[in-house]
Amino acid sequence: MDLGLTDRTYIVTGATRGLGLATARALVADGAHVVITGRTEESAAAAAAPLGERALGVAADNADPDAADRLVAAARERFGRLDGVLISVGGPPPGTAADNTDDQWRTAFESVFLGAVRLARTAAAELTEGGVIGFVLSGSVQEPIPGLTVSNGLRPGLAGFAKSLANEVGPRGIRVLGVLPGRIATDRMTQLDALSGDPEGSRARNSAAIPLGRYGTPEEFGRVAAFLLSPAASYVTGVMVPVDGGALHGF
Repeated sequence: MDLGLTDRTYIVTGATRGLGLATARALVADGAHVVITGRTEESAAAAAAPLGERALGVAADNADPDAADRLVAAARERFGRLDGVLISVGGPPPGTAADNTDDQWRTAFESVFLGAVRLARTAAAELTEGGVIGFVLSGSVQEPIPGLTVSNGLRPGLAGFAKSLANEVGPRGIRVLGVLPGRIATDRMTQLDALSGDPEGSRARNSAAIPLGRYGTPEEFGRVAAFLLSPAASYVTGVMVPVDGGALHGF
């Protein structure tokens, strides 16, 4: 299938590894240009280098109020256009309702929530018909995940914001959607499994609860995200799409 990605340009945040990098690779493989972000110039440049001239690495922190404008300007300066964004940030700290501190909530709100809202709002003002705004969220949008209380609090709010934005910009031909990764074999998932004190046992138990019986790979996530960002998904908006091997119990 031709996804229609040739020479289109996307910003993918938090893309120096994991889900963001897998999506950037899938986009470039189908002919798109990508601006990928990392916390430092070195990490962003190192992630972009293997992708060749179709990729640009830029240091940006989603919590920085100036990051959104800088990223849009970088995309236009290097590639001459902007067709969409995929907003992905590192997971907020694990913990329970009793354990997470005010500072942890405040920091996560600035990066996970407000930073994502700011970038989406900036992109919505820049994009034209055919543009797309995607959010990498979590299965916690639909079902709370034990031990991830901050994520359980913030991710559903972002899903609500995404739905509201989809309704607002839909008449301009701009799509907005979310992608809900389940247990994907990333560094983040390795960290969470390690918190149990028995990483191998934790992975085995979690895998047994997934209908497909295993963790997903970043590449499996990246291919789905690239499709949803592409013109091939031109009638998909205002939805949350799970990529979780069937783990979510609802429809």
